[in-house]
Amino acid sequence: MKKIVNRILARAYGAYFNIIALFSKKLVGEKAVTLFSSPRKGKVLPIQASFLKKAEDIMIEVGGKQIQTYSWAGTKETVLLLHGWESNSFRWRKLISFLSDANFAVVAFDAPAHGNSSGGIFNVPLYAECAQHIVKHYKPAFIIGHSVGGMAALYHQYIYPHSSIQKIVSIGSPSEQYELMDHYQKLLGFNNNVLSAMDDYFQAHFGYGIRDFSSSQFAQKIQIEGLLVHDIEDPITPFHNSEKVHANWKNSKLISTRGLGHSMHQDDVNNQIVDFLKSKKRANFSA
Repeated sequence: MKKIVNRILARAYGAYFNIIALFSKKLVGEKAVTLFSSPRKGKVLPIQASFLKKAEDIMIEVGGKQIQTYSWAGTKETVLLLHGWESNSFRWRKLISFLSDANFAVVAFDAPAHGNSSGGIFNVPLYAECAQHIVKHYKPAFIIGHSVGGMAALYHQYIYPHSSIQKIVSIGSPSEQYELMDHYQKLLGFNNNVLSAMDDYFQAHFGYGIRDFSSSQFAQKIQIEGLLVHDIEDPITPFHNSEKVHANWKNSKLISTRGLGHSMHQDDVNNQIVDFLKSKKRANFSA
């Protein structure tokens, strides 16, 4: 029943946008992008709070927003964790255990409009900006991102190539914004006039168009090592996304799994991530 209601609501938004597009391209672009960028869930639930309370927590201000950070002590390098859409730092609980057992220090933070951070809007450029503030504060050597968090990790390295980051791990992450927009358009059923208005909005506010924002393109400029982990049967983000990134990232390794889903919490995945972080740097490897 809930799925039916959500489908009807999505189609209602699409029809609404189509009508607005008849009168104002600028207004419909703003409204369609705002809806796309507004998480409906991801706040910390009571059952999640007990785990996060065990960490040292610090609020960091970024552009007037309060960003909730969590840290776990360790004797080795610091690892920064970026969660995905409508999630929060709790999603890393299993990997944090593996990283702590390997004596890595760990830092996670709730993205804007997620967890205990403030704000109502979320997008990758904003996420990368927040990540850079965290990087400056904690000086992590490694960054791990899940789903859109992986997209943000690559974009962060693309625009901040001289940060402290030495390795990136991307788990089940999208690559091409135009594919995300295509899914959004099909879900809501709005026309190409609305899509064009969204493209104009991105150009005006972020300096790139829908087809310009591409992890596979960013990867061409990334010099540090990367590990891409993706399930071939991922029902949320198709496997070809990581294939595209790997093809353009000369210093990357792609690990494919089957039947592990999108979240990728499994012990084998976590062990391979830890092994990658422990490994000595190798020049221009591929797999």
